[in-house]
Amino acid sequence: MMKISNRFETPFEHWSKSAGCPGLVAGLALVTAVLGCKPAQAETPQNWLQSVTLGAQIEGGINANPARPSNGVNFGQLIGDRANQAQLDQLALTVARAVDTTSSHYDIGFLVRGLYGADGRYFNIAGITDRMMNTRYQFIIPQAHLDVHLPWLTRHGLDMQVGILASPMGVESLDPTLRPFYTLSYTTQYSTPFEHVGAMFQWHLTDHLDALFGVDTGNQVSFGAGDNNHAAAGYFGLSASGLANGRLSLTYLGRVGPEDATRSLGHTANTAQRFWNDLSGTYKISDKLSFTGELNVMHDEGLRADTYSFVSYLSYHLTPTLTLNYRGEIYRDNTGLLVTSFIADNAYMQSTLGKPTVTQSAPPTTYGALTLGATWQPTLGHHVKVFEIRPEIRFDRSLNGTTPFNNSRNTGQFTFGADAVMGF
Repeated sequence: MMKISNRFETPFEHWSKSAGCPGLVAGLALVTAVLGCKPAQAETPQNWLQSVTLGAQIEGGINANPARPSNGVNFGQLIGDRANQAQLDQLALTVARAVDTTSSHYDIGFLVRGLYGADGRYFNIAGITDRMMNTRYQFIIPQAHLDVHLPWLTRHGLDMQVGILASPMGVESLDPTLRPFYTLSYTTQYSTPFEHVGAMFQWHLTDHLDALFGVDTGNQVSFGAGDNNHAAAGYFGLSASGLANGRLSLTYLGRVGPEDATRSLGHTANTAQRFWNDLSGTYKISDKLSFTGELNVMHDEGLRADTYSFVSYLSYHLTPTLTLNYRGEIYRDNTGLLVTSFIADNAYMQSTLGKPTVTQSAPPTTYGALTLGATWQPTLGHHVKVFEIRPEIRFDRSLNGTTPFNNSRNTGQFTFGADAVMGF
């Protein structure tokens, strides 16, 4: 079943439904006292604790490359980056208490998620978990936030999340059950952020329109030695849902702030802004067929770099348990500074902090990528909430004659991937 991240519905709906929120009774009491109110459906700590949930999910996969690149890396792919090597992508544990975002009362929740696996190398946060491990499999905390629903200003009020947050920008997400393919698009990997330490807000203006805004320390950085510069960044945007008789949803998110490391650019990094713009939408053509599109434009003043891209998705529910998926993308990296493969296991975070490491890049390139796949999702029962197997075939090609693939030997690259996900 194609599940383009619930960020499609709005960033906060994605966080609330796939997350919830974990915390302590003491923290609940403290926030309640500060707000001067009592959370809905939580008149006693016992009742509140009964709504806390515990979940686990495991994913493993392989991404085969018949060209067998000599450096062992599928260029331009972060998830499934190691060619012809099976790996544990994620083992995740989540404790959460979801808030009611439609309530007319105050509500408090939380989410804490720990993750171990190969995907942890790319979703780490400097200053929090980046120094715990430097091997292929790493432990991260992709989410740990307090959620508060505030019945202020409008009928549906304001929602707030504070702590370690998954980025709301873009269509695809870290959770494999919320995206249609094993591998990620260029746009997701190189033109949208991954993780933040900060606060996000969703103001429900009407039944169909939300305003989105927030502030954070930057993409995958925290404070002090865990920050790559000394400036904050933030989001702004709008999300519309339930349009065209409930068939259409649209989300625009903009982001601005310095993202480059002072180790690379000096003090210029504190003022050189990066501008991100992402517009996504989904239209349900029929009960079985849906279309998703994403348009992204990014400009970095410090790197003097620009990227432009468009990604399209189609999803067709062939049977109740089998869905066919398509993804097509055009992505332009006009300097060659953004699309990078990270050869060393700790190379991604080293690059984020501006430290020397082992990477592979390409000249300015326009990339074309076509991915076809299927999701088989039978119902197993026996406490298994999710089980899915997702084979895919992907073809990437340079459209302007450069040779970035297979250790800089080829203009194109075929990969054949598959993963399996089980959640409890």
